[in-house]
Amino acid sequence: VMVWLRRTTHYLFIVVVAVNSTLLTINAGDYIFYTDWAWTSFVVFSVSQSTMLVVGAIYYMLFTGVPGTATYYATIMTIYTWVAKGAWFALGYPYDFVVTPVWIPLAMLLDLTYWATRRNKHAAIIIGGTLVGLSLPIFNMINLLLVRDPLEMAFKYPRPTLPPYMTPIEPQVGKFYNSPVALGSGAAAVLSVPIAALGAKLNTWTYRWMA
Repeated sequence: VMVWLRRTTHYLFIVVVAVNSTLLTINAGDYIFYTDWAWTSFVVFSVSQSTMLVVGAIYYMLFTGVPGTATYYATIMTIYTWVAKGAWFALGYPYDFVVTPVWIPLAMLLDLTYWATRRNKHAAIIIGGTLVGLSLPIFNMINLLLVRDPLEMAFKYPRPTLPPYMTPIEPQVGKFYNSPVALGSGAAAVLSVPIAALGAKLNTWTYRWMA
């Protein structure tokens, strides 16, 4: 019974996290469509994607103890996303909306860290989490390059944006204003480590709950 319960809990958790992380990251490339807050959206999406990927990927990897399962998890996320984006395409959105998934190379970095450090859990959390957070905003910029004509698409398929009274008038340009990749990488790298630790802890809690 305990083996059955453990496996059921494990697979249920994987499905829940994969579905939720996909829902959170489904608009991965849509920051270009928010005309007022494009760079802010880019940073927020970068952080949400990297943290949601790392929590599920490290849970799954440490559950099996086999380097490679993080990439497998990212592949599940990618397939879910393609299905959802395909539905959007069927509703009349441009095919450019189907952005390039950047999770698989990130999960490969996590797997590689775990493998290179001889399955050291703490190294996977600190080094792997940092690598995921640093890399995602850089990879995410690929999506911008692949949108056919960003400006035309943004005006043709606008996303809901801020009401007029909240629209910034000549915003104060900060140090990172023109570099969302730098800001996104810094924020995501810092946040991905504790979230990776949470994923590892969830593993321990799951076992304790079933013991």
